[in-house]
Amino acid sequence: MLDLKFIRENSDKVKEAVKNKNEKVDIDELLSLDIEQRNLQKGLDSLRHMRNKASKEIALLIQNGKEMPEKIEQMRKVSQNIKRLEKEEKQIKQAIEKLLIWIPNIPHTSVPVGKNFSTNKIVREIPGKELPFTPLPHWQLIETNKLLDFSRGTKVSGANFPFYTGVGARLERALINFMLDTHISNGYKEVFVPFLVNRDAMFGTGQLPKLEDDMYRIEKDDMFLNPTGEVPITNFHRNETIKEENLPIKYVGYTACFRREAGSYGKETKGLQRVHQFNKVELVKIVDPQTSYEELETLTRDAEKILTLLELPYRVALLSTGDLSFASAKTYDLEVWAPGSEKFFEVSSASNFEDFQARRANIRLRKERKLIYPHTLNASGIATPRTFIAIIENYQEKDGSIRIPSVLVPYMGGMEKI
Repeated sequence: MLDLKFIRENSDKVKEAVKNKNEKVDIDELLSLDIEQRNLQKGLDSLRHMRNKASKEIALLIQNGKEMPEKIEQMRKVSQNIKRLEKEEKQIKQAIEKLLIWIPNIPHTSVPVGKNFSTNKIVREIPGKELPFTPLPHWQLIETNKLLDFSRGTKVSGANFPFYTGVGARLERALINFMLDTHISNGYKEVFVPFLVNRDAMFGTGQLPKLEDDMYRIEKDDMFLNPTGEVPITNFHRNETIKEENLPIKYVGYTACFRREAGSYGKETKGLQRVHQFNKVELVKIVDPQTSYEELETLTRDAEKILTLLELPYRVALLSTGDLSFASAKTYDLEVWAPGSEKFFEVSSASNFEDFQARRANIRLRKERKLIYPHTLNASGIATPRTFIAIIENYQEKDGSIRIPSVLVPYMGGMEKI
């Protein structure tokens, strides 16, 4: 959430951010309400001062045995006016709050301006070896090697809820454990999080109110299934004050993630490309505001390390303003190449939210005897479904078998080929 004073003093910058992020919120209405609220506040302060002064005068007159009906009537009218203005102020504050929560974070100056993903900027690319035969797409490899069962997943839960079976289940588990071990060895502290989160947690990281239709909500309890590990891990320190000497805080955690994909109608959903439940290892950092963009670069490299160790071809894209999330100030996407599908798949987004999430979640930093907001960052480290796709498509053999990446062999009990 942006600070109201910042919006007041930088209204043109905020309006530009709203436009460039393709959001719709009336900043002029907000500023008008802000002026109205501050004027009301001045009037209330004046009336309260008048009431306090009159109360002292009345108390003194009573002490001296004097009657003062006019004075009492005057104070009664002042009190009535105060109650009326307080009610008006409360309504205006609520209206301001409703507008504030729809204002997106401001993109960093290094973010390219553009309407959508087509204006993203590729900052580096790690090519792979071209296969000496026509590669099969992952859905055929999955069926041939019996790695997943989509039809039984549909029977049990619905479309796009696959069952991982046999070696496929073992490969999925191997991926998760390999990623956790890699990040822990790189200085991240492991956490294992609840799969259900409350509304305050979803608001804190910026999923609500904008993305509520994409989330699985348990109405009876007003709880949500995790859309991403970012939500529980970042909110681990909600309503807390962090000491400067404890920074940077670095967490890694596995969670199952759940998304309705309400806006995915018409998009490619074949195989594992777009599923409602998936596994992800998440990286979260809480850092000093002065170093957060350096931390973003190292965070991105930490996520890239997984793809490097798996020896998968990939590229890194700097997202343009129109492709940035509501809460992000700057994001790099990691996109892995899948030769059978003949496309790049996003497997991680590494983002700096600056103090946007910290304000919403009330995470404070005590620095040099002052209370400020730290910066929060997160990255998928990484999501498994499309990584699974990339592994089986890049490591396939001409006969349809699949080699196991060397770093995963120990996690597969020594198995080198499916």
